[in-house]
Amino acid sequence: MAYSINDSCISCGACAGTCPVGAISEGDGQYTIDAGSCIDCGSCADGCPVGAIVQE
Repeated sequence: MAYSINDSCISCGACAGTCPVGAISEGDGQYTIDAGSCIDCGSCADGCPVGAIVQE
């Protein structure tokens, strides 16, 4: 089950640096996770300061 970034995202970019496979990129107004590349490790969720990353 992949992770996703919800509307609580403040576009700080903290999550992007924690992803070991580079599945996170800056989107229009907030960061996004490529579900096809996500390996479900949870590193991004642990690194998000506002809890905007959840498992789908």
